[in-house]
Amino acid sequence: MMKMLNSRKLIIALTACTVITFTGCKLPSVAQRAENKEVPAAYAGAAADTLNSAKLKWREYFTDPNLVALIEEALKNNQELNITLQEIEISRNEVRARKGEYLPFAGIRAGAGVDKVARYTNIGAMEATTDIRPGVEMPEPLQDYSLGLYANWEVDIWKKLRNAKKAALSRYLSSVEGRNFMVTNIIAEIANSYYELLALDNQLAIVQQNIGIQANAYEIVKLQKEAARVNELAVKRFEAQVLNTKSLEFTIQQQITETENRINFLTGRFPQHVERSAVLITDIVPQTVQAGIPAQLLENRPDIRQAEMDLAAAKLDVKVARARFYPSLGISGGVGFRAFDPSFLFRSPESLLYSLAGDIAAPLINRNSIKAAYSTAGAKQMQAVYNYERTLLNAYIEVTNQLAMISNMQKAYNLKSQQVDALNQSIDISNNLFRSARADYMEVLMTQRDALESKFDLIEAKLKQMNASVNIYRALGGGWN
Repeated sequence: MMKMLNSRKLIIALTACTVITFTGCKLPSVAQRAENKEVPAAYAGAAADTLNSAKLKWREYFTDPNLVALIEEALKNNQELNITLQEIEISRNEVRARKGEYLPFAGIRAGAGVDKVARYTNIGAMEATTDIRPGVEMPEPLQDYSLGLYANWEVDIWKKLRNAKKAALSRYLSSVEGRNFMVTNIIAEIANSYYELLALDNQLAIVQQNIGIQANAYEIVKLQKEAARVNELAVKRFEAQVLNTKSLEFTIQQQITETENRINFLTGRFPQHVERSAVLITDIVPQTVQAGIPAQLLENRPDIRQAEMDLAAAKLDVKVARARFYPSLGISGGVGFRAFDPSFLFRSPESLLYSLAGDIAAPLINRNSIKAAYSTAGAKQMQAVYNYERTLLNAYIEVTNQLAMISNMQKAYNLKSQQVDALNQSIDISNNLFRSARADYMEVLMTQRDALESKFDLIEAKLKQMNASVNIYRALGGGWN
């Protein structure tokens, strides 16, 4: 008997070894390579300083109370952000599902039934000649009652299930970083739109002021025509300029409406007036920015962290796909009571039953689907590597561009300010010369037009400065923490 048991163990071991040999060898190869995390030591043209504005909370970076209120409302009501929060919940549930797969499944089962077997069958004949107790025949029809516990478990030998759970966890963390990245972008978009709104308000005020100046000049030209100092052409040219500036007023008002509604959409509300500060945008001083060092992007930028989590999940998916080539071991069992009469159901050991079984299975023939899944997992892992490297490169370039924008826009703004001062003086000079007949009306018109354009350009330069201040904060990874 002992020899027979040892022979069975030897057969099982040899069978397992054979299965592993056939299934484990000669796995298809997949392309793999490690991601490149190397970045320059410092940004181009900047000192290697670890002080980083991304560490500031967004309420510290943006101090305008109206802007702060808009950002708070957007972070609460923005529909796209709320959609992302549900995606996070979906990812969290996926982690729970994967975690449960490598734990034993257990349940309780109860049943009741009745069975009438034909007398002239082997089972019927045996039941007819079987006594439950001496003198007590087997009941007919035969009832059946059962109550018990059952369990089954796939032993995670190759860590297939645990790696699948870890991959789901990485994707959950990736969805959290995706939410953080969206928060950063929403804050930046609200801030940029808010400063654009202030710029449009300032441009509208300049246009309305210029309408008054031009209307006054138009009246002077009409008086000079009556005095025969100018002809009708001069009058019409001044009139056309006034009309053109008035039409520009309505163009700016339309832009204000669209910008307000862009902010309203981001804050998740229907069109309404957007409260903002009644300040000159040219008086706003941008935040002083500390860019830190490029290596800090790996920690601060949510999109880089998201790409990193996606890459970690892709690597685990390759391991999961590889484990499908290997044998799987399953264990199942149960224990309970079963009887034909409820009064006998809990009698032990007569009504007691139990079972315990194990099985090993592995693919031998037609493994094309497993090979395809393995190759697909490898290709997705390569995609994740390239996506990570692209995201990191894009982040570095964004910061470099915005640092250059801050520097260049400051210089441009200083020159534009000097241009506006010069043209403002030239308006008074041209008007005085025109009154004394020492300059013609074209010089006055050209001076007024150039002065208006230069004021618009000054506001545009300031707006670009403010946008650069917002965008560098976003590019550095600020706003989500």
